[in-house]
Amino acid sequence: MSSAVLNSASVERVRDALARFGIAADIVELPGAARTAAAAAAFLGCEVAQIANSLVFRGEASGTPLLVMSSGAQRVDARRLGAIVGEAVGKADAAFVRAKTGFAIGGVAPVGHVAPLRTFVERSLAAQRGIWAAAGHPHTVFRLEYAALLRITGGLEVDAAE
Repeated sequence: MSSAVLNSASVERVRDALARFGIAADIVELPGAARTAAAAAAFLGCEVAQIANSLVFRGEASGTPLLVMSSGAQRVDARRLGAIVGEAVGKADAAFVRAKTGFAIGGVAPVGHVAPLRTFVERSLAAQRGIWAAAGHPHTVFRLEYAALLRITGGLEVDAAE
């Protein structure tokens, strides 16, 4: 394992945020970037549905960043999400994601953002026993349960999958 990755500022921010919630998660460094749920699942030897994708959307009228935690086996329906938030939404670009979360795409964690984000948790994740989320770097993840994900994100449970 690379101590540089596990001790990077972004991973430390996630570790600190988890500790504030009383979670001493083992942050795992993957042997390569997990920029997709399928890649992360292959590295971890788990089901794609157990990967909690951190997807950042942007309110088209307001410019508000929206974080959606979704199962890697599902796609978020932007129209359904828009109906939930009350405005049309679009996928955020890499610069917007980094500016609003402090993380690069592929490493966006559910916690540890540079500013609070309006967060939603897709109910499809609830069916999984143990889920994996990014830990601040495209090569890092940590394991937690659905109830803990809801608690640490303060996210609203939604049905926003296609």
